[in-house]
Amino acid sequence: MENAAIEKIHSELLTYWNKQDARGMASLFSDNGNVIGFDGSQMNGKKEIENELQQVFANHKTAAYVWKVNEVRFLNAETALLRAIVGMTPPGKKEINPSTNAIQTLVAVKQNNNWEISLFQNTPAQFHGRPELVEKMTRELSELL
Repeated sequence: MENAAIEKIHSELLTYWNKQDARGMASLFSDNGNVIGFDGSQMNGKKEIENELQQVFANHKTAAYVWKVNEVRFLNAETALLRAIVGMTPPGKKEINPSTNAIQTLVAVKQNNNWEISLFQNTPAQFHGRPELVEKMTRELSELL
């Protein structure tokens, strides 16, 4: 089933992040893939993605992702869109830090019978003025721990 393949590539991406494996993460992208990070930073192309992530992992002990896929939608036979909610547990902690909750969007393309990430965007889920939505999302993700 194709949905499973799209969910798998997202799961692999976040698992590589949790392992601080920049090469593994970059390997999932198309050669001209793009990343838009939580802070708005952009990485373009497989090599830049790997190099930038290596710098992040070399200089920071990053928080680990917890995620739930909300939707996989096929735009055509070779293009899929995945939407997920994510939270992060800081190093040495077991609880999700609500200030790092995010909505993730992943666009995957099928090339040579292989799914690759074309675009990955990680948008903060701040829900300004609606703290109950932050709390609801945090509870939902905490159930996965």
